[in-house]
Amino acid sequence: MAPFHYLISVWIKFFFLFTPFFALSMFLTMTRGRTDPERRRLAWRVTAATGLLCLILFFFGNAIFALFGITLDAFRVGAGALLFISAVGLAGVAQPPAAPQEHEDIVVVPLAMPVIIGPATIGTLLVLGVEASGWTHKLLGCIALLLAVASVGAILLLGSAIERLLGRRGIHILSKITGLILAALAAQMILAGIRGSATP
Repeated sequence: MAPFHYLISVWIKFFFLFTPFFALSMFLTMTRGRTDPERRRLAWRVTAATGLLCLILFFFGNAIFALFGITLDAFRVGAGALLFISAVGLAGVAQPPAAPQEHEDIVVVPLAMPVIIGPATIGTLLVLGVEASGWTHKLLGCIALLLAVASVGAILLLGSAIERLLGRRGIHILSKITGLILAALAAQMILAGIRGSATP
């Protein structure tokens, strides 16, 4: 795959894997009662935490696989199954959590993880990091990953404006569409893992 196409492909894939509209719905719910400047400051912190966690998972996938003796194809199937479960949950009706108490720090847990970086996203990050052969693909994957994080961060920063424009119902509809796309990505990942395991 050409470098530019690889960059765009990984960017789009991770943008949907981060379930941006579900994350926005949770962000708006959990910051209910806060002012717009407070929400923007929180969005910046969530974006930074998400980016750091993603880079750690992306670059240390090989070490994790070697430590546990897991093959890439087996992990593809497992991560794909988790992603499919997440997609089904996203396409269904989920009750949002109650707004946290004012003193609670919600940046890393639960907003960065597991709302944006869920178990399925963790698995996909590890797979992508191992699949990226050579420093060119590593660099492109890293850039695409940070672009996806920045895209989600921009949606959180504009959360109040998006809520006024689309309403909660519009955001939930976009979340369900994201769930359908994730289901297709999950099926593709599982099939790739099965084909790889079957190849001698």
